[in-house]
Amino acid sequence: MTRPRAVLIGAPGSGKSTVGAELAARLGVALRDTDADAEAAAGKPIGDIFVDDGEERFRELERAAVAAALAEHEGVVALGGGAVLAPETQELLAGHTVVYLRVGLSEAIKRVGLASARPLLVLNPRSQMRKLLEERLPVYERLGTVHVDTDGREPADIVEEIVRALP
Repeated sequence: MTRPRAVLIGAPGSGKSTVGAELAARLGVALRDTDADAEAAAGKPIGDIFVDDGEERFRELERAAVAAALAEHEGVVALGGGAVLAPETQELLAGHTVVYLRVGLSEAIKRVGLASARPLLVLNPRSQMRKLLEERLPVYERLGTVHVDTDGREPADIVEEIVRALP
């Protein structure tokens, strides 16, 4: 059975894409980003999917992208921040090495930027980010088999900690 070496989860701005790319390079494997897979399936950016088709359509594409990545990819998989909210995805993550990249509110906002193009952060990004973190934090904590703090740290240091924690 094909299994990813590591599955990265965390809030927007936690470093899933940046750390994922560096971790994949370090392990000599490919990075698969499920947000990019959902965009490819729809033929348009996530923001356009939300506007044209609605959040539920995006979540359908996201669930399918996660299921495919977990079944097919042997490298590093980076999940979109909200992917873990789907019960189906939570079930599929069981038995995987799930790396939860922890980020604080201030750091997440600094990394994402207040003028973000992220659909769920359009109106009042600081308030929306706080709400997202409050909603998702318990899920991230529960699903993560490895927890790594990212605030104020360089990607290389985060990758080193992950590599040491991998089975």
